Amino acid sequence: MLNGKSVRRIGVAVLLLLASESLALAQSADDKARPAAARSGPEIWDANHDGVYTCDEWKSYLDRMFTLADRNHDGRLDAKEFETVRKAAPVLADADFGYFDENQDGKISRSEFVTKPSEFILSNDKNGDCRVTPDEMKAAAAPGHGQPKRDRFH
Repeated sequence: MLNGKSVRRIGVAVLLLLASESLALAQSADDKARPAAARSGPEIWDANHDGVYTCDEWKSYLDRMFTLADRNHDGRLDAKEFETVRKAAPVLADADFGYFDENQDGKISRSEFVTKPSEFILSNDKNGDCRVTPDEMKAAAAPGHGQPKRDRFH
């Protein structure tokens, strides 16, 4: 038999469930309205949302993804944990485990993971300051873009 306290708890649980479902539906609708690139491109790691994409923001994003995926908290990702990164980070959905595992020991250390440069920054940072500005993106979209990539990440 349910007492008043139990009924209130059930009611609160149902309200929380309905509220979270409403938020998920609203977010889903917002996501569908936004272009796919906005959900999976550099905007996802632009920490201050200023439209300028920096190496520091990229490293911070990778650090957060590493922490999320390191389920056993041993400071290294195995192949199974790396799948969490691929699922949680749209910009890394096609990432290759071996690319990050520099020493090929079957584990990815935080350092191996976080120090990998962003292809987006390498391709679009024209002045080598480790920042991609809206002007640089416009220039990259212009005909004739195709300068060789340089490693300016470090």
